[in-house]
Amino acid sequence: MTRPTAADLEAARTRTIPDVITPGLAVLFCGINPGLYSAATGHHFARPGNRFWPALHLSGFTPRQLAPAEQALLLTYGLGVTNVVARATARADELTASELRQGAERLTALAAEYAPRFVAVVGISAYRTGFNRPQATIGEQPDRLGGSRLWVLPNPSGLNAHYQLPQLADEFRALYQRVQNVTLPP
Repeated sequence: MTRPTAADLEAARTRTIPDVITPGLAVLFCGINPGLYSAATGHHFARPGNRFWPALHLSGFTPRQLAPAEQALLLTYGLGVTNVVARATARADELTASELRQGAERLTALAAEYAPRFVAVVGISAYRTGFNRPQATIGEQPDRLGGSRLWVLPNPSGLNAHYQLPQLADEFRALYQRVQNVTLPP
């Protein structure tokens, strides 16, 4: 894959990335919003340095590390990916609280329609704002989302210095282990 140019990145501000989703997933991962690099390539978590794909593999969700261009393979593992907000930005902090709240409503509707066993929001700050849960912590949440269990993971962006890859993989692994041990009633 060719690296996007500065012009490609600027043009990506008007793009969105399609969801990778189907009914009955084990986990629907939900990023905050596409970065410009991801929007330019059309692939979720595509920027070099983003640790989503390595953490997904190291935690046990996938048998090998997938490349962003292989995102459709997630469905074969019972996984999907979407975003809270569809609008691409250079940084997540460019989003407004209103956009995050509207995104939470959209995600709730997606969960009700597609019924994944778990919805995993990848970004604690976005979750706290969008879902009006200012005291939320990383991990399983007491609330359900459209019938799905709800989990919050740290943001895998390379800009998140609070979690290095081993710690990030540990948080993803906690979700993986929970998914393996939970069956939901019909």
